[in-house]
Amino acid sequence: MLNWANRFNICCFLDNNQYALPFHRYEALLAVGANHSISCRAGTAFDSLKAFHETHKDWIFGHFAYDLKNELEHLDSNHPDGIDFDDLHFFIPEIVCLLKDNAIFIGLSNADEVSARKIFSSIREEKVQPIVSLPKINNLQSPLDENAYLDAVKSLQRHIHMGDCYEVNFCRENYRDNVVLEPLSVFIRLNSISPSPMAAFYKVNQHSLMCSSPERYIQKNGDKLISQPIKGTIKRGATPKEDEDNRAQLFNSSKERSENVMVVDLVRNDLSRVAVEGSVHASELFGLYAFPQVHHMISTVEATLSSKWHWTESIRQSFPMGSMTGAPKLRVMQLIEQHEKSRRGVFSGAVGYCDPEGNFDFNVVIRSILYNRQNKYLSFQTGSAITFYSNPAKEWEECLLKAKGMRHVLGLN
Repeated sequence: MLNWANRFNICCFLDNNQYALPFHRYEALLAVGANHSISCRAGTAFDSLKAFHETHKDWIFGHFAYDLKNELEHLDSNHPDGIDFDDLHFFIPEIVCLLKDNAIFIGLSNADEVSARKIFSSIREEKVQPIVSLPKINNLQSPLDENAYLDAVKSLQRHIHMGDCYEVNFCRENYRDNVVLEPLSVFIRLNSISPSPMAAFYKVNQHSLMCSSPERYIQKNGDKLISQPIKGTIKRGATPKEDEDNRAQLFNSSKERSENVMVVDLVRNDLSRVAVEGSVHASELFGLYAFPQVHHMISTVEATLSSKWHWTESIRQSFPMGSMTGAPKLRVMQLIEQHEKSRRGVFSGAVGYCDPEGNFDFNVVIRSILYNRQNKYLSFQTGSAITFYSNPAKEWEECLLKAKGMRHVLGLN
């Protein structure tokens, strides 16, 4: 199915990789082609998206980039961006394929059974292309080497000590230019090595995202909103006992629990702006979930969207997601711009869909490789939460741990 989808200039594949986790609605969704689309830079992006969906009342797929923050607050983004996705892009697909309960449902404009069966036959007849070998990728570059990273963490901790903020999500880019590769092959490798419940392969012309995200940003089902921030990470153990010991260490870590509570409070505050009064609550705190390379601590915040708000307002009021900023949000976004050296773009933004009724599901774009085919630029970013109690060297190690799967895919381990 993915090989068939890759024929199109625009496609979006969302895969839960058969994780038996709550709130998943579909095993996978695939959207290809574009009957209509909208692309915006920060400015009037949310109002434009609202008008776009209200006009068409159809399935839409696309992304929110981190730099939409500049529309929401008096902020700017002055760092280089080699990938250069638009700040917002959504498209109404020519064809939607939905996988659920061992069945495929095909929807298309002016749908009829004959056309749907032709598409199904075309998908089945598509030859599985061999995974293309990656070119030799030498050591990646970064605008923040280890020493510069450690210095930046210490600077952020000074801001925390002075009371400017409580927690900052701080990231660094790894990149390489003049790389020629086939993005679908990279995604298939990444999805095999690091299968995750919010995975995505997303292509918009020369821009590609290969995403193995474990994190849900926000979902709407009816009038119910669900956000599942991740804060708290530890590596998997080499033996069952070591693995269980690591889980226990994560669960009992006062540092990780305090980080998790901070982001839960931030999400609760964001959602309260659009929620029915009294409906915002944390339905799960400090849940431990296992992934191929790491254990994560995940909490769940639920709310009821007030009928006076359009669905886009729940994104506007909660974006960027607290797990990728910190608290208080405005001040830490200023500090992020000051200390990071690359524009985040789609990284730490969100990719997903909204259906005709306004139900949606968006991930957090982490554990992701991005590629611009036109300028042959390859990039991925990793980060961690910096607090007063952070050990800068351990935060550096966490960045390397989160990069492990992506480095392996690129032949760098």
